[in-house]
Amino acid sequence: MPDSNKRSCCSVSRNNSTNSSDHDSFPTKPSSKEDIIKDMIYIPGGEFLMGTDYKKRIFEDGEGPIRNIKINPFYIDPTSVSNQSFQTFVEETKYITEAEKFGWSFIFHSLVSEKIKSKVRNIPSQAPWWYVVEGAYWKRPEGPGSTIVSRMDHPVVHVSWNDAIAYCKWAGKRLLTETEWEFAARGGLEQKIYPWGNELTPNGEFQCNIWQGTFPTNNTKEDGYLGTAPISSYKPNGYGLYNMVGNVWEWCSDWFSRSLHNRGGRTNPKGSATGQAKVIRGGSYLCHYSYCNRYRVAARSSNTPDSSTGNMGFRCALNT
Repeated sequence: MPDSNKRSCCSVSRNNSTNSSDHDSFPTKPSSKEDIIKDMIYIPGGEFLMGTDYKKRIFEDGEGPIRNIKINPFYIDPTSVSNQSFQTFVEETKYITEAEKFGWSFIFHSLVSEKIKSKVRNIPSQAPWWYVVEGAYWKRPEGPGSTIVSRMDHPVVHVSWNDAIAYCKWAGKRLLTETEWEFAARGGLEQKIYPWGNELTPNGEFQCNIWQGTFPTNNTKEDGYLGTAPISSYKPNGYGLYNMVGNVWEWCSDWFSRSLHNRGGRTNPKGSATGQAKVIRGGSYLCHYSYCNRYRVAARSSNTPDSSTGNMGFRCALNT
């Protein structure tokens, strides 16, 4: 059964938080590290100011305070994982995602066809813009009858944290820690609101895929998209990374905590050893300043490891 909370404009959860996948059983591609990193970007590491004291920050998410963090170098994919890459993974491993096992996933109402809507029987009461759609999964992102054929370069969605871990193991990579994610998203800039600076649309130019109009009823699509955009859309940040905010939420490895003392200190923090939900970062195409202003580099949210929605994906990292 689904659950919902104040964050549900951007993500909505299944009620449990089980780690149901046996990650050790997944095969790994026989690739050398040189092959793996050839399309990745080297992030130099160092010290940076994490968090924010932005006046419009979301206090209950634990975005602040600003603190000095030291982090080791690492490699990161320039984009989130695409439908094409995830399809290759599934074809080689025969992996079955959790959305397929549960038999349903969450889809935003405006992306659901009238035919599918007529069959929907479960809508979270606190977030009626989310529909529980039977048969929705990564390859059928809007439910039965939909397809990714024209969206192979879009980010894969309807993938749980457990699904992301399985992919990472196969690819010889891992998920980013929350600290690595924020360091990378900042692109070398210090304490800016967005990966490109403090202005959302400099010179009137869109820099990310988020909601325009009135949430949740009217998306004017001024940025060109109702749902996901291709993984290399818009300008990259200072490190050459695309769509670090907007488009899809990205799973991180950390358990979510609002308390700083549970986030691993000031040097290469990895978060708490236990928890109920995993960190997600970056916001998505559903974020809007009126309700969920989380398309900022310091913003954070969470979801249970087995949850899947039409606006959550991931990107990979690797140690140096």
